[in-house]
Amino acid sequence: MTSGFWSDKSVLVTGHTGFKGGWLTVWLSRLGATIHGYSLPPKSHPNLFTEASLEKHLASSTIGDIRDLSAVSEIIKSTRPEVIFHLAAQPLVRASYLDPAQTFTTNAIGTVNLLEAARDVSSVKAIVNITTDKCYENKGWDWPYRENDRLGGDDPYSASKACAEIIARCYQKSFLDENGIALANARAGNVIGGGDWAADRLVADFMRSLSDTAPIFIRYPNAVRPWQHVLEPLSGYLMLAEKLFKEGDSFSGAWNFGPDDFSCRSVAWVVSKLCEHVPGATWIQDFNTHPTESLLLKLDSSKAKSRLGWRPHWNIEDAIEYTMDWYNAWSNNEDVSVVMHRQIEFYEEHEPT
Repeated sequence: MTSGFWSDKSVLVTGHTGFKGGWLTVWLSRLGATIHGYSLPPKSHPNLFTEASLEKHLASSTIGDIRDLSAVSEIIKSTRPEVIFHLAAQPLVRASYLDPAQTFTTNAIGTVNLLEAARDVSSVKAIVNITTDKCYENKGWDWPYRENDRLGGDDPYSASKACAEIIARCYQKSFLDENGIALANARAGNVIGGGDWAADRLVADFMRSLSDTAPIFIRYPNAVRPWQHVLEPLSGYLMLAEKLFKEGDSFSGAWNFGPDDFSCRSVAWVVSKLCEHVPGATWIQDFNTHPTESLLLKLDSSKAKSRLGWRPHWNIEDAIEYTMDWYNAWSNNEDVSVVMHRQIEFYEEHEPT
């Protein structure tokens, strides 16, 4: 990231009350950006937005639904952002089986609304559309997925994110390029970090099991995922947005931000490492019937490494260490926003692995 680039930049973050959006808000604030947020209220209690008092980092915080085109249009017209990070989404696989219509309208039509509202606002120069590693048609093969591999998704969440990518490409080619707006899709791995309390997330479920003094139940212990600390993809999003702003559509398209091979581990391996941090913590396999999830997924981030100079800084063991440091601070009633600033500062100074 170029020193000073973000100073006084007007930035809109959709989904700012969520886990990734909250960490991105803190980092942008450190970089000097003027940040506007648009999101539904936080869904969990506790939640990162409240526990870290993230509203203090924002020039404005608007509670609204990404499915409401008129509201999305109003926030973009009134805040006149130069850069937009679109993170507002229904982000959970199991929830998508329970309410597929809400998942598709949020993730697909919500993306339409964001791009439709932004395309004629002259201040907007760059949009980073955050999707997921699960947007690929998962064939269960051993090698990592590249940006030009086929999109797909057997579950509603994955399919909705593949739809969002197709929508973004359509808007880029049909409208945004001619209006001088550069757009990219960013795909990350399974993120962990302090402050995630979402349902059906491994670390969040682990922390809840501790409060219940019960073992954590694991649905698919042998599933392999590309695990990474939340700061890893966020650093990629920031670098990508800067390139889009400065160099335009030559940096449009899809980008993977995943960990190196060492951090592609099974769920059982990760939860066992978490248990090592808490005396007496245990896990057991949940043998109940659950919706199907992919058992093997890896990302090839060669494009981001070669063209952006992006590299993972921390491996999965580091990520678990910093994640548990955050939750320990929270448990001890420390100011977790201070912890976030400290971890971001250390990340910025740490040499990539």
